Amino acid sequence: MFKRISSLFVLVVLFLQACTPPPGAGSANKPSGPLGDYGSLIFMGMIILVFWMFFIRPQAKKQKEQKKFIENMGKGEKIVTIAGIHGTINKVNEDGTIQLEVSPGSYLKIEKSAISMEWTAAINKPATAEKK
Repeated sequence: MFKRISSLFVLVVLFLQACTPPPGAGSANKPSGPLGDYGSLIFMGMIILVFWMFFIRPQAKKQKEQKKFIENMGKGEKIVTIAGIHGTINKVNEDGTIQLEVSPGSYLKIEKSAISMEWTAAINKPATAEKK
């Protein structure tokens, strides 16, 4: 999150630096577009808005869903890790780990963050009727 904010801040600072005329610039360097002096500033604001709408907001929404998914996991649920390991939750530990039963009597201790929300949802969805 900090990387995104800092890179956005650097982008805005560089843009504002490019928009300001150098000291001693006369009237010959003034922009003559329909928006005057603020045209490039408005354009940059629109670019930042588009980046926020299409990149930052959806990613934040997905992270919120992933956090909710991890918090609601319980014993007996079938899951898939991001490494592709299938198993059943045997125990949810307080230290942010899970004891995963991969085969009867065989357990792995994994981090909660290593669980794939998409793959887990795919294996837990109800089986559709077979086509005949």
